[in-house]
Amino acid sequence: MYFSGFCLSEEKELFQEYLIENDYTISGFSYGAIKAFEFALASSAMDIRVDLLQLFSPSFFNDKDEKYKRMQLIYFNKNSETYCDNFLKNSGLDKEQSRKYFTKGSYEELNELLNYSWDQSKLQMLINNGTKIEVYLGENDKIIDSQKALEFFVNFSEVYYIKNKDHIL
Repeated sequence: MYFSGFCLSEEKELFQEYLIENDYTISGFSYGAIKAFEFALASSAMDIRVDLLQLFSPSFFNDKDEKYKRMQLIYFNKNSETYCDNFLKNSGLDKEQSRKYFTKGSYEELNELLNYSWDQSKLQMLINNGTKIEVYLGENDKIIDSQKALEFFVNFSEVYYIKNKDHIL
């Protein structure tokens, strides 16, 4: 099962070199990483087997203050088209990819991804249930601080910190 990122749909093929597809793997990119993580948590509570959780450039804003988050939402509200265009450009998508995968994101989705708080105890809960977690981060990510994300996830997952790659890896 794969979960798409903010402003994106069907971009799964961009991660083919890393993606493991089977009945027991859940994957997600950026905002979709949040959705994949929450799905994995819910699955373990329902005794559904999840062997591997793959998080590609997870939306990690635990290190940002409320002012930063509020300003992002104001910019989105002011001109969502420009905001989404800038987001896709900063993600590392070229124009052709942006046209192919773009789907307009909502204020509610942006609010959720900006204010989502990754919880170490929940990560540990998944690990205790037998789920292996892989996190893929690009060294040149312009959306999240990949170094801060690395520091957060390294104790709970196998982290692939990929040189010269951006948010879209």
